[in-house]
Amino acid sequence: METIKLNNGVEMPQLGYGVFQVSPEEAERCVADALSIGYRMIDTAQAYQNEEGVGNAIRKSSIKREDIFVVDKIWMSAYEGDTPARSIDESLRKLGTDYIDLMLLHQPFGDRYNAYRALEDALKAGKVRAIGVSNFYPDHLIDLTHFMDVVPAVNQVETHVFFQQTEARKYMDELGVAHMSWGPLAEGKNGFFTNETLAAIGAAHGKTGAQVALRYLLQRGIIVIPKSVRKERMEQNLHLFDFTLTDSEMDEILKLDTAKPLIMPSHHNPEITKWFMSFAPRNH
Repeated sequence: METIKLNNGVEMPQLGYGVFQVSPEEAERCVADALSIGYRMIDTAQAYQNEEGVGNAIRKSSIKREDIFVVDKIWMSAYEGDTPARSIDESLRKLGTDYIDLMLLHQPFGDRYNAYRALEDALKAGKVRAIGVSNFYPDHLIDLTHFMDVVPAVNQVETHVFFQQTEARKYMDELGVAHMSWGPLAEGKNGFFTNETLAAIGAAHGKTGAQVALRYLLQRGIIVIPKSVRKERMEQNLHLFDFTLTDSEMDEILKLDTAKPLIMPSHHNPEITKWFMSFAPRNH
């Protein structure tokens, strides 16, 4: 498995298994399947409500804890006061582990400064090995980085062939923040699984269009966490390191970029902000 060296020297697998929208009941089975076929990075979140299932699968596996990279995220309703610190402890309890490899802020809304300082404290205390953010636009990322002591190691954002985040990536690279994709398969939207460009390139390599799309992100240095509840699909998503896309193929896939989000509407849309506020506590 290829790895990415984060800005604090921690090595992170470039390919992992995500459990977004995996039910708490199914999480243990799915993670057990993923680990059994070779995945060594698991991405969960407090908001997914399946941390215990993830922890159970890790604990019951025969794999050493230090050989599994666990990513978790603090939800925005836990950003106030001492709640972020307590939520980290609760996540450790649910996962059944002494440390989390990478802990992220899930959204840029609410008291992100307070929550990120709690991440910095957890890093100093050894409760987490690296810290970062998720769904932070370049302005959010620049702002946070300016006021915090620890530069985020990772920014996990919607990234797939139809929304490649090329502009945001410039700022991540400038700040030394690793680019991590959620939704690398575009949740099947926009004809993803039948896209002619991806299918044609896949045929040339004996691969599926989905495998080509994931390989494209890997070759751009992006960390990916494709999700499936089917073991055979998990295996397909893992077999990405036995072929390489040519420069011309990379150029063809670059042309698929619409530069617009496909899954999550812009966080700068006031109506989306209002929707997110329904998940955040009010101080008045």
